[in-house]
Amino acid sequence: MIDLERYALAPEQLRRQCDPAQFTFYSTAELPPLTEIIGQDRATRALEFGMDIPSEGFDIYAVGPSGVGKTTTVRQFLSQKAAKEPVPDDWCYVNNFAEPRNPKALRLPAGRAVQLRNDMGEFVRQARIEIPRAFESEYYSQRESELTRGLQEEQGAELANLESYVRERGFALLKTPMGLVIAPVLNEEVLNPEQYEQLPPEIKQRFESRRHELQEALEKATRRAREVEKSTREKIKALETEIAEFALGHLIEELNQKYSDEPRVREYIAAVHRDVLENVQRFRGAEAQPSSLPLAISQDENTWFNRYAVNVIVDHSNSTGAPVIIESNPTYYNLVGSFEHQAHFGAWITDFTLIKPGALHRANGGYLVVDARRLLSAPYAWDALKRALRTNCVRVEEAGQELRVLVSTSLEPEPIPLRVKVVIIGDSQLYYLLHSLDDEFSKLFKVKADFDYQIPWSDESQQKYALFIAERCRTEGLLHFDPTGVAEVVEQGARLVEDQRKLAVRFAEIADLVREASFWAKRQGHDLVTADDVRQAIAEHIYRENRIEERIREMIADGTIEIDTAGEAIGQVNGLAVINLGDYEFGRPIRITAKTYWGRTGVVNVDREVKMTEAIHDKGVLIAIGYLSSRFAKDKPLALTASIVFEQGYEGVAGDSASSTELYALLSSIAELPIKQGIAVTGSVDQHGEIQPVGGVTHKIEGFFDVCRLMGLTGEQGVIIPRRSVASLMLRQDVVDAVREKRFHIYAVDTIDEGISILTGVEAGTPDEAGNYPEGSVNWRVNQRLCQMAAQLQAFERANGAESEGRPAPASEERPSARQQAG
Repeated sequence: MIDLERYALAPEQLRRQCDPAQFTFYSTAELPPLTEIIGQDRATRALEFGMDIPSEGFDIYAVGPSGVGKTTTVRQFLSQKAAKEPVPDDWCYVNNFAEPRNPKALRLPAGRAVQLRNDMGEFVRQARIEIPRAFESEYYSQRESELTRGLQEEQGAELANLESYVRERGFALLKTPMGLVIAPVLNEEVLNPEQYEQLPPEIKQRFESRRHELQEALEKATRRAREVEKSTREKIKALETEIAEFALGHLIEELNQKYSDEPRVREYIAAVHRDVLENVQRFRGAEAQPSSLPLAISQDENTWFNRYAVNVIVDHSNSTGAPVIIESNPTYYNLVGSFEHQAHFGAWITDFTLIKPGALHRANGGYLVVDARRLLSAPYAWDALKRALRTNCVRVEEAGQELRVLVSTSLEPEPIPLRVKVVIIGDSQLYYLLHSLDDEFSKLFKVKADFDYQIPWSDESQQKYALFIAERCRTEGLLHFDPTGVAEVVEQGARLVEDQRKLAVRFAEIADLVREASFWAKRQGHDLVTADDVRQAIAEHIYRENRIEERIREMIADGTIEIDTAGEAIGQVNGLAVINLGDYEFGRPIRITAKTYWGRTGVVNVDREVKMTEAIHDKGVLIAIGYLSSRFAKDKPLALTASIVFEQGYEGVAGDSASSTELYALLSSIAELPIKQGIAVTGSVDQHGEIQPVGGVTHKIEGFFDVCRLMGLTGEQGVIIPRRSVASLMLRQDVVDAVREKRFHIYAVDTIDEGISILTGVEAGTPDEAGNYPEGSVNWRVNQRLCQMAAQLQAFERANGAESEGRPAPASEERPSARQQAG
């Protein structure tokens, strides 16, 4: 008779309790504010190092599972650090009058970019008033009249001289729409072409002999008139410049004095000054000069003055400390900026005033935080970020410009120098993929901030849980918790990591539990959240999520899914599996059966044969077969053919936690010993027969318990788990109570021998010095049956001719393939 009590776990081993009496507060409202980041010392030290080191390439990748508060921690840490740092400079784009396609970038101290924008707007407004007013002055009118009159007098005298010269030679000077022409005169009458053609040849010859001379005189006179006109225009232009200079002088001087400490701004002001003088007619309101642009996209008068605008892309007028930018949508244009376009007469146009900043511009001089998965899924964004970090500048340009077959004309703004620390937040899978597939990643992101998902369960960590709950209640206006409510949340934190020694720091889930518990407490009219409110929040959450779990239990109860929770059966064991639905996990039993008979095929895993298993499961099966062979096939061939299958398994098999279960089924079938169907099993096995820890033990036990309760608890049901998984238990209170009342049992084992003894009620048996097992033990039965199979196989082969064609090769010659062994 097997003494099950030596394997049975006490109720105290199934769940660690948090004693509310250790909390000295009546309500979490009494607790001070939370001033630290809980449980992330390693990550915060890495963040601090990455922030402080000035060398290039030490940007940060914050790695960890979702829900541990990576973004919140990074934001809180960076905000505290950035608040102590100086405010960075402003940046703006201005027109490059020499090369309009290449706008210039200006850096100014914080707040002065907006000031420059306002000053330039006021300058243009004043210039449009002062310049027309100056040109209305008597001085300008008098000087312009003098120049115009002088031009007219000179042109008149030149024309009079030319007319006299022409008349003396028998011709007349005529004004036509085509200009001045000379025509012959006979008897004081100007001849038309018809009359000229009727003249006698000798008269025509006389006129023709003088025409060339007169034509040269006309051309000379015309050139002199044009030179006089050009000279006069230049004098008028100089006069206009003089007048404009007079009107602009004090405006330009004010700007130069105001920005005397900014050399690049003064260069820009000088360029503006020159451009205004070159386009003074625009400011006079006179007829605009012909545009060099096509008619379809020529600018109207108001748009034209935008050439003097200042496009402020980064403004720190109201900033305190360095910027911390969290870019939730890190697309290419959201990172490096973009060009906006305006529809104008059917065409899309842009200019420097339509340059829009990206997150890198706004974070310049501070910190940028982006999500790894979103960054990598946005076309061109990852390459753009690396290029900006590698070149230490941010360049606004169209995405994929280097891939275009036809390159269109667009703006090429001056790049802006970049000084920024980038923090990428992502999971470990992406981190290691980037490390292995992208050579630049390890050169740019040399700091890994590794966020943990658990912390040791100690008195200190319990107090920090209380502080976190208090902070959430204060921040979100929730009901505060009493000590019992906090204790229940602490225990739930241990359930999340399935470890009696640890607490979860997946504070996204803890915060949701706090919110839901507060909701149900308010619904019940409570002033404080108690343990009952927390338990109700957990129960309500499970009820919202466990429809599929309940449906599976119903199918087990009505026999659709075959699971026995009482009686005995040979070669049949209840294994345990965990089903993960993404937002909900639960355990369920699954029947595993084995059939054995003599032969040389080995062990066939049916699920593997139909490709329903993963590699780790196949490895576990091969290890179990290795244990079986090493124990029972040292002195004889393993003349065994066996098949193992997960009955009614349609979703595939992963993991090796059922390898011990499959081995128990094999041993039962070989020994022809029945297994108790009220006991389910989980645990992996090594080749020495030792049971190894597995995950999901809490869910697996609760899943089988729920099925047994539904089918009827008999007091003989239970679960066998690895002893090294005991510390992972954080069972529900109803399961603990059932164990305390002896209605359900949890057994912990270290070896296959211990497990098979519990399942069969027969001692496994330990071999003596000669290698013989005690008669009647499980191992004795297995060994005897294998010897019998080997003898039957040899007798069969002798009877049918060992040398005949097609005879199976001896075990020493033919080794089953891995696929054959594992199935």
